[in-house]
Amino acid sequence: MTELGPVAWPPAPIKTGRLVLREPSARDRAVFIELLASPEVHTYLGGPRPRDELERDMPEAPEQWPGSFVVDLDGSMIGQILLRRASGHRRPAAAGKVDLGYLFLPRAWGFGYAAEACAAALGWLADALPGEPVVLTTQTANVGSMRLAAKLGFTEVERFEAWGAEQWLGMWSPITPSD
Repeated sequence: MTELGPVAWPPAPIKTGRLVLREPSARDRAVFIELLASPEVHTYLGGPRPRDELERDMPEAPEQWPGSFVVDLDGSMIGQILLRRASGHRRPAAAGKVDLGYLFLPRAWGFGYAAEACAAALGWLADALPGEPVVLTTQTANVGSMRLAAKLGFTEVERFEAWGAEQWLGMWSPITPSD
């Protein structure tokens, strides 16, 4: 995954009805460690990373690069939205496109935060890079992610086998008004 391209970064915080998407900061380090070490969060992502390794290796201000948003609820981080260029993607249909990823703490699941935050991030991207398609890959067994992809308007491009499980690749294209 590489840079998004010609986008101004960091953007002003993006506010939704309940959430703020903002640049990561040092105050988020403990939550990033919690996210990356969580077996529940990483059920469909190859498993968690060891907490002691994360504590040792994570920088003071983690994930500070274009396309990495902290999802903030009432002043506290509950998740992360990732928008990265899929330059080395395994599937030709996704190569070179922007890839959407997301991680949320288990205590934030089931409240619609992921849909709200991802929709806001996609809206920001549609303004920053007009006409840019976005891809999303998830395991078909990840029912929540499959529901989220459909709710966000991703359409299936293909299914394929990888990492010992069936994967789903979807694409989202911003709606551009006709002239």
